[in-house]
Amino acid sequence: MGHVLNIHGVNDVRLDPYEAPKPGARDVLVKVRACGICGSDLSYIKLGGIHRKPDGVTPIGHEAAGEIVQLGEQVQGVSLGQHVVINPMMTPSYIGSGGPEGAFTENLLVRDARVGDSLLPIPADLPFEIGALTEPLAVALHGVNRAQVKAGDKVVVFGCGPIGLGMVLWLVDRGIRDVVALDLAPERLARAKALGAREALDPTKIDLPARLRELHGSARVFSREAVGTDAFIDAAGAPSILSDVVRMAKYQSRMVVTAAYMKPVQLDLGAMLTTEMSITTAVGYPTEMPEVIAALPRLRDQLATLISHRYAFGDVIEALGVAATPASAKVMIHFDGAGS
Repeated sequence: MGHVLNIHGVNDVRLDPYEAPKPGARDVLVKVRACGICGSDLSYIKLGGIHRKPDGVTPIGHEAAGEIVQLGEQVQGVSLGQHVVINPMMTPSYIGSGGPEGAFTENLLVRDARVGDSLLPIPADLPFEIGALTEPLAVALHGVNRAQVKAGDKVVVFGCGPIGLGMVLWLVDRGIRDVVALDLAPERLARAKALGAREALDPTKIDLPARLRELHGSARVFSREAVGTDAFIDAAGAPSILSDVVRMAKYQSRMVVTAAYMKPVQLDLGAMLTTEMSITTAVGYPTEMPEVIAALPRLRDQLATLISHRYAFGDVIEALGVAATPASAKVMIHFDGAGS
């Protein structure tokens, strides 16, 4: 008998006894070896769960890597023992986000498994915890892709949690050297700087528009002195970010919102009109996972720095509390007894 992490109610999450169903002809059973804690896991806990199962619980966890231990006879392209990551958005049960399965369990059923789609092989010599970073890194990469950035652009990233740090990594990896990362936590700012951000700043301690004009130059928008930043990416979700960006943005600059806003925000469309700036959103990772997996071996050492804490599965409740603190980056759960 194994265990699964379930939400039972608002701020009520428990490690319950669980036995994974036997896989059908088109399913696989994955022995989970590592799974990261996502901000959405914490949000679901605060909400008391989403789309609850008939028994009233919501299983969570979706950033998983592991090895195949059972294989349905109709599944092709993978073999027993192969190391894989799961694309939860492409599983019919939408793993960890309201379906019957969550990845915080020793053995995870992947229904209707399709290689290259819901199930993606990773190199056998790649640490499972690096593989488990695939999903959040794909979210970050999609945000960068939506910003349409190119080498030589000047970019600001709001928020240096796991997604924001992933964005800094991808921006620098694409040759964009003028990245300014913003956060309130000194530990997260230090990580952003180590990943290659030109500056990592606490916006509450500086005059942000003035500092960006120093770093990125300035530009005139009618009678207003704008900052020379080409693209802004919001991975923080603070209510003032949108209006702050609109007030300082230059002509035809770009902004991508990847953060989840739980409440409406006000926006000065008059100020936005004069800039012809574009604001778009990014959610999930429609095409990015294969590109991320291809880059994992090359970026392995840098990616390991994204992990701030490691816990054994039996200590996952404690780990959730740590993941909710500003000082944490990616909190990783191990299923082989590792953890620190």
